[in-house]
Amino acid sequence: MKQVNIILLILITFLNFSCNSNYKKSKQNDSKYIFFLHNKFIENNPDGTYESKYGVKAEYSKILESFRKDGFIVISEKRKPKTNWIEYAEKVKNQIDSLTTKGINSNDITIIGTSKGGYIAQYVSTIAKNPDLNFVFIGAYQDSDIEDIPGIEFCGNILNIYEKSDEYGVSAIRRKEISKLPIPHFKEVALNNGLKHGFLYIASDDWIKPCKMWANKNYELKP
Repeated sequence: MKQVNIILLILITFLNFSCNSNYKKSKQNDSKYIFFLHNKFIENNPDGTYESKYGVKAEYSKILESFRKDGFIVISEKRKPKTNWIEYAEKVKNQIDSLTTKGINSNDITIIGTSKGGYIAQYVSTIAKNPDLNFVFIGAYQDSDIEDIPGIEFCGNILNIYEKSDEYGVSAIRRKEISKLPIPHFKEVALNNGLKHGFLYIASDDWIKPCKMWANKNYELKP
């Protein structure tokens, strides 16, 4: 009888471990990941620094906290000054590959970039060549990019957000039209708040809310 009880105890322990492991794996697979790539200003200045050109303070930490409050797992770091954006894109791609190797669905990964970070995100899109990944480019496209940066080619679910008063960001429809890689979903949001390029420095729902919707695979951006 004692031997039977020991066998039963071992069996129950094994079943509990198996159930817990499967539960943790399921929870991990249900998680949504955001890679947030900040603008060049944050490379050169502490978070919270006032930018007199646009009359705003950099709110890097508040931006990250906004995503985390909605349950996203946020991967981000303050880059070093003069970071090579192509090399950094390779680093981000390797991090993405590490997640997918662990069983995270590509469709649950969103790469969001503002200004220089948006260009890094565009290059991640180009080299990853994964149509299931989600991307948001914010204030990070100019018409001259077609000639100045010909190597970029969009791939994935692409959301482009730009501010009408911002000289550093416009519609990226032309880049989308000449990209030969798969783009299952493409959408643009044109803001009109008059903050110029300063709009992406602050933790504003004007651009953060569409990012969250896109990361949740709401590709029509419907409330």
